[in-house]
Amino acid sequence: MKLNSPLRRAATVLAGALIGLGGAAAVIAPASAHASNVSGAAVCDTATGTRIVTWTLTNDYPTDATVADLKTTPTEVEKAAEGNLVIPKSERRSDGQLTLTQKVTGDAKEATISFKSIWSSDGYVDQDNSAKVDLSEPCTPAETPCVEAGRASFHHTFGVTEKGSTATVSLDDGVKLCEGEPVTLVSYFAPKPQFAVPQYKYDSDTGSIDNEHRSVTLNVDVPDCNTQVDLFFGGEDDIIGEITEGGPRYGDKKLGSNNGPGSRSKGPQGWYNGGGKGCQTPAVEPLSQCDGTVQLNLSNNGEISRYAVDFTVKAGDFTQTVTVKPGKGETVTIPAGSGTVTVTAEGMDDITYDWKAPEDCALPTVIVENDCDTVAITVENPEGVTPATAKITYGGKSQTVTVAAGKSEKVTFDAGKATYATVEFPGLDVEPIKATLEKLDCDNGGGGAGGGDSDEPGLPVTGPVAGSIAGGAALLLIAGAVLFVIARRRKIRFTA
Repeated sequence: MKLNSPLRRAATVLAGALIGLGGAAAVIAPASAHASNVSGAAVCDTATGTRIVTWTLTNDYPTDATVADLKTTPTEVEKAAEGNLVIPKSERRSDGQLTLTQKVTGDAKEATISFKSIWSSDGYVDQDNSAKVDLSEPCTPAETPCVEAGRASFHHTFGVTEKGSTATVSLDDGVKLCEGEPVTLVSYFAPKPQFAVPQYKYDSDTGSIDNEHRSVTLNVDVPDCNTQVDLFFGGEDDIIGEITEGGPRYGDKKLGSNNGPGSRSKGPQGWYNGGGKGCQTPAVEPLSQCDGTVQLNLSNNGEISRYAVDFTVKAGDFTQTVTVKPGKGETVTIPAGSGTVTVTAEGMDDITYDWKAPEDCALPTVIVENDCDTVAITVENPEGVTPATAKITYGGKSQTVTVAAGKSEKVTFDAGKATYATVEFPGLDVEPIKATLEKLDCDNGGGGAGGGDSDEPGLPVTGPVAGSIAGGAALLLIAGAVLFVIARRRKIRFTA
C-alpha cells in the first residue's frame, strides 16, 4: 500500500525532527551530568573526648574534579599531603569519592563544610557544595578504671652524692590510682661501706603519689661516714629506725627490684652502700700526773659516733685494749716509768705521748741545820710526786741522794768557813737552792770557873756546906752546857 504524498511528507518531517531532537539531546546530556556532592557524619572518641567528623565528597562525572575554596568550621580538615584536593572520576556508574577528616574539641554545636568543584576537562564549575553535621550531643572521655594500690606502674630516678641523696618517682601515663601510694627515701649510719649491721636512721623524706600529684621528688642528707640509702614503697610508719641482725628489712619493696612491689617502678636500683670512713669519733686526751703516771682519757662522743671504738694502749711492757661505747668515755692509767705511750684506734691517727712533769706539782723542801761542828741538809719530798734526785754541795764537797715520795734524806758535812750550801734537783725544772747557814759565834767557848778579882785559884770548900754548894754548882754547870749547845744550833727550812 502506498501512502499519499501529503502523509509521506508529514512522516518525513516528523522523522527528521525526532532525529534532530535526538542529536541535540546527545550533545546537551553530558553538560547536565557535571555534579559533586558532600555528606558528613560525626563520632565521639571516648578515650579523648574529641568528635571526629568524616566528610565524603563525591563526583558523578567521568573526569577528576578539583576542590577549590574549601572552608570548614570550627576547625580545619586534616590533609594527607600538600597540594590540591581532587575528587576522583566516576567509574561504571559509581561516583568517585574523596574523604576528609575533621577533629572537633570543646563545646561546638555543629561542623560545616563548603567548596567548589572544577572539572578541568571542560572548565565546568559546581559552586553549590555545602553541608553541616549536628554536634549538640555531648562527647566526654570514658571513665578510666582506677588501679588499686600495689598494682600501679611507675618510673623513677635515684642518686647519691657527698651532699645527699635525691630520688624522683612518677606514675606512668594513663594510670589512674584508686588511692594514693606513699614512697620513702631514707639514709642510715652504717658500720662498713658494704652492707653490714647494725644501722641507725640518719634522715628520711616521704611523699604520696596520687592522681593530682603524679610525681614526687624526695631529698635526704647522708652522714659524713659509711652509709646506706634506701628508696622503697611505704610511708613513715614503715621506716625501720634500726636495722639489726635478723631484724626487718625493706627487701623487694625497694624500687628497681627484680621482683615484688619494687619491680613495679622502672629505673636504677633504689639502694646504695658506701662511704669513706667509720661512723665513730675516737679521741685521746693524755694527762701527765705528778706521781709519774700518765692518765689517758679515751672518748667516743662525736656527732657521728654510732659504734663502739676499740682503743689499743701500749707503753713498754704495758698493753691494754679498751672498748668505748658511743657517747661514752674511759680512763686508762699508765704506770710511772713505762716510757713512751702509743694509742691506736680505727678512724684515728696513732697518738704517741711521753710523760712530763705538770707545772702544779708540789716541790721538795730543804732544811738546813748547823752548829759549830756540823752542817746538816735534809731534803723532804711530798706525797703523790715522783722520786726527787738532789745534789747537795757544801764547802767544795757534794753528795747526791734520791728521795722517794713522802720520805726525807739527810746529808751531814763538817762545819767549815762556807756560809751556805747549794741544793740542785736535776730532774725538776727549778732553780738551784742557795741555803744560807745561821751565823754562830764559835770563837768564845764560855767563861772560867774562878771567883773575885784574885788571879789565884780559890780554895776548895769543904764540910757539909761545901758539899751542898759543890752539888748545886754541878747541876748549874750541866744546865749551862745544854743551853750553850741549844743557843749555838739553828734550824732553817728552804723550799725548792
